[in-house]
Amino acid sequence: MKVTILSLFICLLAAMSFAQKSDQKTKPNIIFILVDDMGYGDVGVFFQNQRKAKNDRTEPWMITPMLDKMAAEGAILPQQYAAAPVCAPSRASILLGVSQGHANVRDNQFDKALEDNYTIANTLKAQGYITAAVGKWGLQGKDKSNSWPAHPLKRGFDYYYGYIGHGDGHEHYPKEGLYKGAKDVWENYTEVSSGLDKCYTGDLFTAVAKNYIIKHQKGAEAEKPFFMYLAYDTPHAVLELPTQAYPAGGGLNGGMKWLGKKGEMINTASGKPDSYVYPAYANATYDDDSNPNTPEVAWPDTYKRFASVNHRIDDQIGDLIQLLKDLNIAENTLVVFTSDNGPSKESYLPKSFVDYEADFFNSFGPFDGIKRDVLEGGEREPTIVWWPGKIKPNTVVKTPNISYDWMPTLPKQQALKHRLGLMAFL
Repeated sequence: MKVTILSLFICLLAAMSFAQKSDQKTKPNIIFILVDDMGYGDVGVFFQNQRKAKNDRTEPWMITPMLDKMAAEGAILPQQYAAAPVCAPSRASILLGVSQGHANVRDNQFDKALEDNYTIANTLKAQGYITAAVGKWGLQGKDKSNSWPAHPLKRGFDYYYGYIGHGDGHEHYPKEGLYKGAKDVWENYTEVSSGLDKCYTGDLFTAVAKNYIIKHQKGAEAEKPFFMYLAYDTPHAVLELPTQAYPAGGGLNGGMKWLGKKGEMINTASGKPDSYVYPAYANATYDDDSNPNTPEVAWPDTYKRFASVNHRIDDQIGDLIQLLKDLNIAENTLVVFTSDNGPSKESYLPKSFVDYEADFFNSFGPFDGIKRDVLEGGEREPTIVWWPGKIKPNTVVKTPNISYDWMPTLPKQQALKHRLGLMAFL
């Protein structure tokens, strides 16, 4: 009898273990991509393509072919709002899943410790997810002596790589510190900037994200789904340029690569920092005086830089999407792309450059307001959701959404269906 009961108990445990593994396999991987200060009007499918179609030479335009492709393969949310029109409080609301009325980080409270409460990471971790944060944090608290009270690893993440301090994200070459001085980059609790020669942060964070995903798929925990919070520090702050053209290809067969060698951590850690302007913009001109009878003039270098940084983000996202396809996990991976707030009027460039103004490209789109304005332009964000085989291509979600909705939505597929309106999952 004891043997029979023991055998039954063992069989029950095995069945529970199998059911848990099967359930984990049905849960999608989730990548939540948050860019910094990209306006609704900065993305082709939301606004720039309309400017291009008009071909009004007084209104310059940018292109974002990879984001447009992502949107064509998935859904756009043209009524997605940020919880706040400025960085730290917006990010706090996303991570905590609460409005600014309930968030502990408000106004311009940079480097304040994110409260010790449920975050999107530990909520998903409780459901069997492996969690990672890559990029800009800025919610760690100011007590460095205790490795910060709200370090990502203390807020539900299993792995972290990036800028802990908010102000560090204003400089995009952490070791060289071209404009804002050298900055610290952290892998978990270890400072690693000494080996990051010529590492442009957008490229660096992309390489780290790709490397993490590849290792996860090859590792012992590959059967568990992963959640990645990928928080870029661009196009915000100093409009620094990459070292070179984006590497050819993408995914497993090109694009950004993590090399892991000190002084050559990534495959664009060579050439000249802050030098590469995208060819589409290098010789761009426009009608600055609304007079077709006078010669067009060159775009000011400030705007060539901004357009190049935007295009670089586009390449980086396309590279990540290709990786998911190459690893055959695209149909089990949900990707969200959005921005923390509206476009800024900041560039932090030397006085020899013209000031950056959001109305050169109308980065706020058809709305009024920019970063820090509680207006549509300050809080309506370009948002794309991609999940092949689940989301019908070219879906437009017309219902209003707000950024702190993602925290209670992502853990539940039924909530996702509701969140994405009547789009009908395939």
